[in-house]
Amino acid sequence: MICINNVSKTLGEFHLDRINLEINEGEYFVIIGPTGSGKTILLETIAGIYSPDEGDITLNQKSLTNLPPRNRNISMVYQDFMLFPHMTVEQNIGFGLKNKKTDADVIKKRVLEITKIFGISHLLYRHPGTLSGGEKQRAAICRAVLMDPVLLLLDEPLSALDSRTRELLRSELKKFHGMYNTTILHITHNYEEVFSLADRVALMHKGEILQTGTPDDVFEKPKTEFIAEFVGFENLYQGIFVLRDGISSVEISGVDIRHNNSPTVREEESAKICIRSENIRISREKVSDTDVNVIFCKILDIIDNGSFVKIIADAGFILNSVMMKKSFNSEELKTGDTAYACFDFDSVHIIQ
Repeated sequence: MICINNVSKTLGEFHLDRINLEINEGEYFVIIGPTGSGKTILLETIAGIYSPDEGDITLNQKSLTNLPPRNRNISMVYQDFMLFPHMTVEQNIGFGLKNKKTDADVIKKRVLEITKIFGISHLLYRHPGTLSGGEKQRAAICRAVLMDPVLLLLDEPLSALDSRTRELLRSELKKFHGMYNTTILHITHNYEEVFSLADRVALMHKGEILQTGTPDDVFEKPKTEFIAEFVGFENLYQGIFVLRDGISSVEISGVDIRHNNSPTVREEESAKICIRSENIRISREKVSDTDVNVIFCKILDIIDNGSFVKIIADAGFILNSVMMKKSFNSEELKTGDTAYACFDFDSVHIIQ
């Protein structure tokens, strides 16, 4: 287990503020957060490039803090490849093992084994200058994992690639992790990488870890308004807790929104709630499901995004809905129409 204990580090305007994080052996852990939140500094401090101003980093209860990078058995991959241009792909990947005086036949065998997983075994005699961005990044990842690290650090490794290449490399990373169970700490801005790869995810902002959990925990149950906005909630409201006929709701602009949360609050207390746009469906007909909020609204705007449609509606407050194109077309909705916004009680999340 990797433990980051109260680690602080300041480098100019970038800083870490008493970071506490545990990464289990064999876990694929992802960190997200805005630019400048300290994600790369955290990775480089774990790798030993920087020493923390405060705190300690341990591996299986043994401190790494004062160990030089070469003795930590931690590999790191950046988004800009950093391959040696004068070496072939095979030489680049085997470079670390060659420096360790590993037998040449062993290096060759292991290079072939790992490059087959990442689909570049046919490129071993090429030079980096002749490769695509995706091929270069595969080679950089192969070079890192060939060292059999106790921890693999990935700093936005897919961000410079086109969407199809990112998809393929995500699949290859997932396959590699399933085969080798290497502990991985991965920084990204891409939510698809979070859901396709992460066992757990942490959100960083201004040098702090704000929330940690499974992807569903963080993306469906944000702890703060900032987190809700960052993970894509468009419907955030300030309201008042009310109790009518024994049923707890949040009143927003005169509309009661029912929820299934059980927060420790008193009636008439202020409340913040959030609802994901994709959990709100707009319907011409009033649904009768007793577990669904049904709110009368007027459609203000319809934005066609190809496979899905965004609907902006006025319910006394602005509601944003995202519907798949087929579902939207079946409703035959137009701007200016009156309709009903429908969403499950479970879709209403109360921000504490």
